[in-house]
Amino acid sequence: MKKLKLTSGEYTFFARLEEELAPETCKAFAAMLPMHQKVIHVRWSGEGVWIPFGDDHLKLPLENATSHPSKGEVLLYPGGISEMEIMFAYGSCCFACKMGQLPGSHFLTIEGDLAKWAEFGRHVLWAGAQELTIELC
Repeated sequence: MKKLKLTSGEYTFFARLEEELAPETCKAFAAMLPMHQKVIHVRWSGEGVWIPFGDDHLKLPLENATSHPSKGEVLLYPGGISEMEIMFAYGSCCFACKMGQLPGSHFLTIEGDLAKWAEFGRHVLWAGAQELTIELC
């Protein structure tokens, strides 16, 4: 099982790829690493932050799909109805876009201190976009 390190300023988190539940999504995501992006707070989904990828699309099936991720679950939407994105839930969420509710592939799970993870999410809400690096451990 591959482990990832997520770093943003003073915040560091670790996560596991859900390779058994979302193998194709995990393989495609791992090929994008290391990733250096900005996360912004979600607009419609609730307590989460996201990385928008605009017109980029991945030709992937939905795997381990949900619209209601739990705290610490990370979804990848490969594009289609809305733009490709990765959404990181830090609290209550209903994954959605301007067209309505979306399913996303739950492919990554944050491990450890989820209270600190929620603190990071609220930091993004009030401080604005934050740099985020995601890399293999």
